[in-house]
Amino acid sequence: MPNILPVSELRNYTKVVNQVRYGNRVYLTKNGHGQIAMININELDEMERQLALYRFKLEMEKGERSILEEGEISSDDLKKELGI
Repeated sequence: MPNILPVSELRNYTKVVNQVRYGNRVYLTKNGHGQIAMININELDEMERQLALYRFKLEMEKGERSILEEGEISSDDLKKELGI
């Protein structure tokens, strides 16, 4: 169950921060609307690694599709196109 608290709870910062753990985020609201999310730094790092891996896999799939649809080019043709 998510921890949802009014932003005014930050007056007791330590109490709020102590509720943040891996897999246990704290959401702060202002006037009843979501304003801030507090997340464990290790969890954030893992999420960023997973996102980077997802993006890499997506680019690899695009490359594979391009090879299947458009074919390959030789290294000499690539050098010519790049002006090397």
